[in-house]
Amino acid sequence: MCYSAMVWADYHAFVRRFGAKLSIEEFVRLFRVRENGGKVKIPRGMEDAFKDATVGAEKLIYDLARRYRDEQRNRHLMEIIEQGERLQRAQASLEKKATKKAADDVRIAGNKIAAAQRRLDELDRDEPAPKDSRIYPGDYAPVMIVQNGERLVVPMRYQCRISGVPASFDEKYPGTYNARLDSLEGYWRNLFGRSHGVAVVTRFYEHVERLDDEGKRRNEVLEFRPQDGREMLVACLWSRWTDEDTDEELLSFAAITTDPPPEVIAAGHDRCIIPIRAEHLDAWLSPEGRSLGELYAILEDRDRPYYEHTVAD
Repeated sequence: MCYSAMVWADYHAFVRRFGAKLSIEEFVRLFRVRENGGKVKIPRGMEDAFKDATVGAEKLIYDLARRYRDEQRNRHLMEIIEQGERLQRAQASLEKKATKKAADDVRIAGNKIAAAQRRLDELDRDEPAPKDSRIYPGDYAPVMIVQNGERLVVPMRYQCRISGVPASFDEKYPGTYNARLDSLEGYWRNLFGRSHGVAVVTRFYEHVERLDDEGKRRNEVLEFRPQDGREMLVACLWSRWTDEDTDEELLSFAAITTDPPPEVIAAGHDRCIIPIRAEHLDAWLSPEGRSLGELYAILEDRDRPYYEHTVAD
């Protein structure tokens, strides 16, 4: 399964390369949901795509992002203050008498202060970093779709909740950020042939189990990337879910996966994303009126880079 990926987080890239338009209303709605306390995880790269905006809805989006960062900054500062006071009390207690509780408080407070400071440093970082565009299940990413004959870039959650299912399916089926090729006519039948999208991915990450020098099994995260550095148009399915009671909406997607090529198998993993060829992009994004056979043929005639890998940072 593709548990993590490095994606195009900056919508400008979609506009330049594909002539797509930004679904500005969906971006504004998403950032407002987060501001109002919604459980929304937005990669920093998606936020920073709007940082140079000076007018209109794009400026509003970055203003919302800055306000959220300010709230997070204040929360971490309060954590440092509170844990600093806890640390001082524990140290004073230890000077009088050594107790397990005081020793634990010193350790825990120190760890929490260090963690809060790391998060503060991350918030205050000025320079962009590759990790700003890395997504995990539950994170949002720009996905390109076609609506009314027009290519649109829409923010979607990387874990698909199919329309009509209860919200509890997110926990019941936590692996729905990937859609297996052999289940497209099963669990995914209401989306396959109807709601297709593409995420642009530059590399992906997988957990593998390996033997260390002592012969013990341990888990590693490997980073896979095309040897020639090409970007991959990863085939996705997406859904618009609506809460029947509140009319709350959720846009979400899953990347289609299949059996991996030999070099991924040799590295120890058993699944791989499906990058489609550029010449199939329009057909994939507009599946209406096409047979399932035609759509499977697009996935079969996939782009085939050679994947090199390293242990991820």
